[in-house]
Amino acid sequence: MRKLLVIGIGTGNPEHMTVQAINALNRADIVLVPRKGAAKEDLAELRRDICRRYLSNPETRLVEFDLPVRDEKEPSYEKRVADWHSAIAATYRDLILEHTGEAGTVAFLVWGDPSLYDSTLRILDRLGDTAGFPFEREVIPGITSIQALTASHGIALNTVGNPVHVTTGRRLKDGFPENADSAVVVLDGDMAFRTLDQDKFSIFWGAYLGSQDEIIIAGALSEVGDRIVETREDARLRKGWIMDTYLLRRNA
Repeated sequence: MRKLLVIGIGTGNPEHMTVQAINALNRADIVLVPRKGAAKEDLAELRRDICRRYLSNPETRLVEFDLPVRDEKEPSYEKRVADWHSAIAATYRDLILEHTGEAGTVAFLVWGDPSLYDSTLRILDRLGDTAGFPFEREVIPGITSIQALTASHGIALNTVGNPVHVTTGRRLKDGFPENADSAVVVLDGDMAFRTLDQDKFSIFWGAYLGSQDEIIIAGALSEVGDRIVETREDARLRKGWIMDTYLLRRNA
């Protein structure tokens, strides 16, 4: 039976790789390296760098491929994502069949941690329904963007005795969660913090966390919100892509 290794690689620093992740990498027959176009070539290069640093098994091969893209013309977000995941699952199926035998081992290098706002595990669920071959999967955890964010700012994630809410920019537009004084926001291309009452919150923001390009800004939302918007746009235009997240906290 084939084995699929889903390996969390952290948020941009090759030194985020754990010993468990390195050992898993060296058990693989192939490592799938997705390409996302010229603008995001450095995302593929990070995976190559990790393999150059830590791959010691001479039998392990890197297999690069072009990742399918979402159809942004599809008006339904749910269908847009579902169709995209189906296309990726089909790509995985074809690559696995082409490059491994029935007892082959495949490594997927997942940004951050496979459990947190990453689609790989859900895509493998789809693959299980359509692949036509059996497989088992093993998940190796990685450093999340939340961990990298709080480490870079030197803060605790939660206040004493209080919960933390994890949400997306799309959901934050519906309002700050009432049952928490702290909220981590991911996948926020529209910078939804601008919809909140700026005087009621502080923000701890970070982009390219863990990498040499890391940018962090913190302070009262009313004082640094505009600077985050400008900094984020400048960075996105300069690099062609951006990954960022932030922690919002109610002011006492």
